[in-house]
Amino acid sequence: MLDNSSPVHSNQSHLHPRLATVVQRHLHNSHRGQISDYSRRAYAHAAEALDANPRPLVIDSFCGTGHSTALLAQRHPDHFVIGIDKSAHRLGKHRGNLCPDYCLLQANCEDIWALLTQDKLRAAYHYMLYPNPWPKAKHLQRRIHGHASLPHLLALGGQVELRSNWQLYVEEFGSALHLAGHYGSVARVSNSDTPLSLFEDKYRQSGHDLWSFRGRISQ
Repeated sequence: MLDNSSPVHSNQSHLHPRLATVVQRHLHNSHRGQISDYSRRAYAHAAEALDANPRPLVIDSFCGTGHSTALLAQRHPDHFVIGIDKSAHRLGKHRGNLCPDYCLLQANCEDIWALLTQDKLRAAYHYMLYPNPWPKAKHLQRRIHGHASLPHLLALGGQVELRSNWQLYVEEFGSALHLAGHYGSVARVSNSDTPLSLFEDKYRQSGHDLWSFRGRISQ
């Protein structure tokens, strides 16, 4: 039985007042953050697998234990799925049998996004399932849509789905993509859907409302 999880608490009740300013600044400036050595080593593993068997790409960012990565490989059997998480501890809990259809990388997501775009690789699908919400208003720039790596995410393109148990986070993400000229919709995640991640299962059992943004980033 999973332990109950507390809902997100924040000192922010509406879209962040600086959201548009921060997003526009990132869209007009290239992110030149230094890529870590461990991310480069992890990426080399994924690039080798793709070179050996080229297929459309699915990205599972912030994949945690990789439970979602294995499920997404089943959902997209003709694709190659890359699961990314910076925590070796979480990845070490993976219970699936790694197969040629997916790989798990211990790396920073923004580093892998940058390396993929450098190699002109694009995503057919990009999932971001229950990332850290950084609920304090002062931490806007640690959220996906407020981070300087947003242009790399956009450059990857594809069908995008972000899920969170904090509605405001999903709405901010959708607003950021709208500012960048990409559109989609925010909706509740149906209770009839099979949970894609262990976090999703935990939040659902704890009675949380779950939200998703789904859209397409056109090139």
